[in-house]
Amino acid sequence: MKQSRLASMLLYAAIAFFFTSCSGGGEKANSDSTKVDSTKTAVTTKVNTIITTPQNMMVAKHKVSDFAKWKASYDQHDSMRLVNGIHSYVIGRGAQDSNMVFVAVKVDDMAKAKAFAKDPSLKKAMQQGGVTGMPSFAFVTMTFQDTAAISSDLRSRTTFTVKDWDSWQKAFKEGEQERKENGITVRAFGHDADDEKKVVLVTAVMDTTKAYAYYKSDMLKKRRAASGVVGEPERFLYRVVQRY
Repeated sequence: MKQSRLASMLLYAAIAFFFTSCSGGGEKANSDSTKVDSTKTAVTTKVNTIITTPQNMMVAKHKVSDFAKWKASYDQHDSMRLVNGIHSYVIGRGAQDSNMVFVAVKVDDMAKAKAFAKDPSLKKAMQQGGVTGMPSFAFVTMTFQDTAAISSDLRSRTTFTVKDWDSWQKAFKEGEQERKENGITVRAFGHDADDEKKVVLVTAVMDTTKAYAYYKSDMLKKRRAASGVVGEPERFLYRVVQRY
């Protein structure tokens, strides 16, 4: 009788041990199956900052008696520009004369923008803002823009005439490394809206010492001659104070 009871107790103990072991093993398996692989890394997508879709723009350059007064007046007349399909883009101030203002705007309709530039209401608004002297307007089609954020706010806007637009573009591209080595980064270029031989070039000055020396160098003169530049370019240096 005692042997029978002892056998039963041993059997129950064995069964209990079996189920306990199975349960523990199951929990370990579940834990392993949900473990996250820490070796996986996030994939980053490179953003394209280059725009080659032609963009019509109007550029105004003029002197003001007081920049803060002019800027307040400019902002107040934004609705007048929008009605004419004109959208604010960049405002700059002359690097040598901070009261010389550079304004670049995007335009929906070039003919309408040209008419707006001659509108008496614009002349009146500019006078109210403290514009002195005769403002200059240029109407251009930009064919290349680089919108990447950079450290320098100093820009050079150069205008010049070339023998052939396509030949100039090819030769200009070949000088990319030379410009970089001399502290110059291309931001945009294009041509007059009515004459593609009249080129507009906007660059960022990353190193003033190198860039200013390059402007006066024989190296640049040779580069211009090779690309078909006619005559002496006109350069205006300014600092970007607002980008819309």
